[in-house]
Parts: sequence; C-alpha cells; structure tokens
Amino acid sequence: MSEKEVGVVSTYFNNVGVAAVKLSGNLKVGNKIHVKGHTTDFVQDVGSIQVGDKKMPAAKKGDHVGIKVDERVRPNDKIFIVE
Repeated sequence: MSEKEVGVVSTYFNNVGVAAVKLSGNLKVGNKIHVKGHTTDFVQDVGSIQVGDKKMPAAKKGDHVGIKVDERVRPNDKIFIVE
C-alpha cells in the first residue's frame, strides 16, 4: 500500500464536518485518503468534493476544496491518497 501526499488542511469547519484543503495533487470522489497529523490519523473514502459552493467529481493541484471528513481534522494535517 503506497501513499502520495495530495494536500494540506487549512481549516476545519466543525459544524459541518468539512475540511478546507489546499491541493498539491489531483483528487477525485471515490479516492481512499489517509489524513495524518500530530493527533490525527484515519483513513476514509472521499464522498464529496466542493469547490466554492459547487459539488465537483474531481479537483486538481492548486485548487482549494472542501472535503466532508469522518473525524475532526486540524490545520496542517496532511492528506494522502492511498493506492
């Protein structure tokens, strides 16, 4: 199982369970991601990606996206695609 870093969490919106992520790689709905940080460590599938207020099937390097997350995340947590 290999992992490739695709982004970093910039903000977490507790009320909606969404992480704002600055992408350093491509990400699409259905990808399995590993969120890892100082106190964060979990794996989940990407169920939805939002750019602005639009739901998107995928996003690319440089995009700032919202991802629904299963657990609390923190700024600077890293997002990896699990392959």
